[in-house]
Amino acid sequence: MQSSTTTLLALLPYFLQANAGASGTGTTTRYWDCCKPSCAWPGKFNLATGSNPVQMCDIRDQPILDSNAASGCASGPAYQCSNESPWAIDNNLAYGYAAVNIAGGSEASWCCACYELTFTSGAITGKKMIMQATNTGGDLAGNQFDISIPGGGVGIFNGCTNMFGAPSTGWGAQYGGIESRSSCDSFPAALKDGCYWRYDWFKGADNPNVLFKQVVCPAALTAKTGCVRADDSDAPAANAPAPAASSPGAENDTLRCVKISSI
Repeated sequence: MQSSTTTLLALLPYFLQANAGASGTGTTTRYWDCCKPSCAWPGKFNLATGSNPVQMCDIRDQPILDSNAASGCASGPAYQCSNESPWAIDNNLAYGYAAVNIAGGSEASWCCACYELTFTSGAITGKKMIMQATNTGGDLAGNQFDISIPGGGVGIFNGCTNMFGAPSTGWGAQYGGIESRSSCDSFPAALKDGCYWRYDWFKGADNPNVLFKQVVCPAALTAKTGCVRADDSDAPAANAPAPAASSPGAENDTLRCVKISSI
């Protein structure tokens, strides 16, 4: 008869793997479609006590409390809040949000989870970004992070024309978006900083590759979305240092929202 100690040792790799969370190599793209995020729908994953699905906003960029509100990309009232834009913590670390597809997983395992990305190609090689998964997409491959960047292209769905008066195919190309920093100058005020981020901190990088690992979500990210997974504390801590100061506009985080790309 096998001893309990032997059995526990045999199972140890599985326990360690479960606690480690998802990790591996991945790819990135970019988008901003202004639609209600897929992870804003209720019942898709287990939430921490007192938490909610990803916050949504109305066409005036004000919070919507009804998680069942239909997406603005399906004739509903719910859109992505403008504060789901990326921002720099310092020259080597940024925070943000993304639509995600993790190989072997589902929305139940990745919605509102956070991932530390280490960029491995292009002008930002070595920089890190911690992002929270707020969305997914049927056009995403495994281990793909479609970073939410204003002006990054609307992709399949376009709610930006309704919400902000963007051109019928969004700002710039439908896939990829605008091509220069100066194009950000004419953006709505709420989206300008996130648009400039792409050319400043992100250095205009075009779909760089990454190493990724699941990490505990920084409070600065969850403060904007209002979303914390029940198992968030099971993930390892990020390698990147915690920021010394809050992000711009953090005092208004609980009053701001985001949009959806999966409907």
